[in-house]
Amino acid sequence: QVRLVESGGGSVQTGGSLTLSCATSGYTYGTLGWFRQAPGKEREGVAAFPSDARSTYADSVKDRFTISGDKDTLYLQMTSLKPEDSAMYYCAASHFRLIRPVYALRDDEYYVWGQGTQVTVSS
Repeated sequence: QVRLVESGGGSVQTGGSLTLSCATSGYTYGTLGWFRQAPGKEREGVAAFPSDARSTYADSVKDRFTISGDKDTLYLQMTSLKPEDSAMYYCAASHFRLIRPVYALRDDEYYVWGQGTQVTVSS
């Protein structure tokens, strides 16, 4: 059984940085991803980390966020943060090795979710 536990959220000012972590257990292969959901908005894919393949990023975070890690821990390094990055951030796992961006950032491709960690960026 796969379990995911996020940490590292917090409050920062515009332009600041944060690194989120996701500790995994029971995950061996497939894709790990980061998603976020702001109040009143739909959940959106932020970045995906498929096993042995290139990562995928949402256009809104390219060149600012970096996803990395291994099968035990997933990270999301966030720089140049903006108020619109404020959201609950979730780690998720998929059975599938999601290489194509159109699938890698779809939340219905993921079957296990963490409890989330809050990120707040103030202007």
